Amino acid sequence: MIRRAVLLGTGSALPPRVVSNSELAETVDTSDEWIVERTGIRQRHIAADGETTATLATEAARKALAAAGVAPEEIGLIILATATPDQTFPASATLVQAALGIDDCVAFDVAAVCSGFLYALSVADNMIRGGAADKAIVIGSETFSRILDWDDRGTCVLFGDGAGAVVLGAEESADGKRGILASKLHADGRHNQLLYVDGGPSTTGTVGKLRMKGQEVFRHAVVNLATVMREALDAANLSVEDVDWVVPHQANARILDATARKLRLAPEKVVITVDRHANTSAASVPLALDVAVSDGRIRQGDLVVLEAMGGGFTWGASVLRM
Repeated sequence: MIRRAVLLGTGSALPPRVVSNSELAETVDTSDEWIVERTGIRQRHIAADGETTATLATEAARKALAAAGVAPEEIGLIILATATPDQTFPASATLVQAALGIDDCVAFDVAAVCSGFLYALSVADNMIRGGAADKAIVIGSETFSRILDWDDRGTCVLFGDGAGAVVLGAEESADGKRGILASKLHADGRHNQLLYVDGGPSTTGTVGKLRMKGQEVFRHAVVNLATVMREALDAANLSVEDVDWVVPHQANARILDATARKLRLAPEKVVITVDRHANTSAASVPLALDVAVSDGRIRQGDLVVLEAMGGGFTWGASVLRM
């Protein structure tokens, strides 16, 4: 028998406040046309006072549990991917654990920026395969608006806040065709200065602000994402032709288009939410996944590829059968 981590349910959460490009243009030297042409983004959600990474993560987790038909007390593992935790410590995952009323389970954060959800998913997959947990919640949640320089039009227009979550459960079968089939992860710290935050507890004692060299990031993203998707598919003994849906990191519509062309992937197979959500970093992939599951596009039996790249650089891809 083959034991795999199977996706049981998805959920997401977005702050009620929506900020359009036109509203941003009232305070930032930009325009709706400039933003749409270069990124495909038309709006983003921004967290209000009292809304945090943990509160958004908790809402997304509750919805995923409801969709999966799983009670909180059944969960043995919570992994929260975020670059914007509520506190330096303890892990924001423990805040989610407490809010869900779970007295005891493994709970920790993963920091891999926009690739964080893929990293967290791979960790949960391996822990479930190894028997460390039977059911897990994996969450990507961010409040990137708190680390943006709102005077830098090259970065502040790109990001938004939100959370997405999945519930995973162990399933044993003779063929092992459902569930997470393969994951591939990478990191290359030589590119730190291309996408980073200029602060931290051990250096400046401050949170810092996001800094990015956009053209360099774009160039690396297209190559790395296309390569890692092929690697993950190869590891699962599958090809691009087998893929029903790609759920990519929603960083920039131009990156999504260029990656799809490089893979010779039909555009209609790519789930795109960047126009509505902007770049929500670690929340990006699970948010888009929940949208496509909720609207009926992604169904049980579909072969789905998830992919993302973020600061570090880190990047990765996972192949799963719904």
